[in-house]
Amino acid sequence: MRVETSPGLSAQVDWKEDIVLTTRSGEVVKGSIFLYVLGYSRAKYLEFTFNRTQTTFFDCMTQAFVETGGVPQEIWFDNQKVVVNRHKSNFGKAVFNETFAEYAKDAGFKPIACRPFRPQTKGKVEALARTMDRLRVYDHEFDTPLDLAEIVHLICDQLNQEDSQATGVPPALLLDKEKEYLHSFDGELLESYADRTVARKVSKESMIVFENRRYSVPTRYIGEIVQLKHDDNTLWLYYNGEEVRSHVITPKRFNYAREDMADIVRSDLYRNRDDETIDDYVDHNMKMFDEME
Repeated sequence: MRVETSPGLSAQVDWKEDIVLTTRSGEVVKGSIFLYVLGYSRAKYLEFTFNRTQTTFFDCMTQAFVETGGVPQEIWFDNQKVVVNRHKSNFGKAVFNETFAEYAKDAGFKPIACRPFRPQTKGKVEALARTMDRLRVYDHEFDTPLDLAEIVHLICDQLNQEDSQATGVPPALLLDKEKEYLHSFDGELLESYADRTVARKVSKESMIVFENRRYSVPTRYIGEIVQLKHDDNTLWLYYNGEEVRSHVITPKRFNYAREDMADIVRSDLYRNRDDETIDDYVDHNMKMFDEME
């Protein structure tokens, strides 16, 4: 059964992942397409991205609000890492990660998580994803990755000017009415979400560098990109919006969380040693690092 929404009530968000196209010169371009569609007008915003980090996600969300003229009351999302804290969620209930929840509050919308394995609850944006087949005709027909981004914007404009199969009216026309029901937002505040984080790659030693000093990260994030936030005293490390470690900012060259050092030692030099031997080694090294300037 089709469920229609009133103007300004809702929007749906998703990604069209694993886009792979080739330039005229043979360069392979990989990326994803951010998808945003308003429930009443079916007005759409599309953005080609080279990653799906939370910073990129916030950029796309804010630009979608700019292009469509405001923020709806509620926005529906699937179980994506930049939105949902998967470690705290269970099959019956999704838990939004802290940074995303702050963004939603500042933007003024209620986030709603779609039920797993129920794509019909997000049908409008799922239908939009299928229209991305239009991109196939551009394979080997563009010169640079930035050209592909412009092509996606062109497709978005086309979709907004064509009659919607659901309403029989171009989304651009209905958007004029829906804008009256969308609420305003603080653009500078939302744009700051892209500036609040600094990205660092976790080294093989399970460390990141901040202000020429090293801070430990849980070993499972080795090789991954984490985001950093800080104030005058504390450094917080996030992976896809979830906090994975915090440190007191110090003048020491090396700053380890004890559990991180234990995991590092256990996975390398002392992998076959018992816990007591590892604990003694960690205690010795933690004391040594504390004495280093």
